[in-house]
Formats: sequence, C-alpha cells, structure tokens
Amino acid sequence: MKFKAEINIMTQEQILDPQGKVVTQSLNSMGMNTIENVRIGKHIEFILEAQSEEEAHNLVDDSCKKLLANLIMENYSFVLSAI
Repeated sequence: MKFKAEINIMTQEQILDPQGKVVTQSLNSMGMNTIENVRIGKHIEFILEAQSEEEAHNLVDDSCKKLLANLIMENYSFVLSAI
C-alpha cells in the first residue's frame, strides 16, 4: 500500500525562534497588532510504501526521530493517509 505522510516540525516553545520574532515584529509594524508569538516551522510531505498503516506509521516516526527533526530542540507531528 502507498501512503502520504505530512509532517510538521516546530521548535519547542522554550527555544527562541528568531524568525518568528522578526515576523511578529514586522506584522506589528504593519498595523497587525493583534498578532503575537509567531513561530516558524517546517512542513514535509512524502509518499512511502508499506504493508500496513502501522508499518507506515513506524517508518515515518523513525525518519523523524533519526533525520528530519532535531529532538533536542524540535517537536514533530504527522498525519498518514492511504493513497
């Protein structure tokens, strides 16, 4: 079976996000004063083949833990959908 993985990776809340801070300040200087605490992350998508949804879940989880996310500074979540 083929699956599509959609992964979101975000810096942990306690870690400074300099890009998010700049975007927040820029939006505020444009008059959008109700926007605060912008955080910038990564969105990754890929297609994979697996025998079951459980196997696909494990493959995506392993790829996040071993390569895609820095677990010291980042959290990740993902959604799998059969295609």
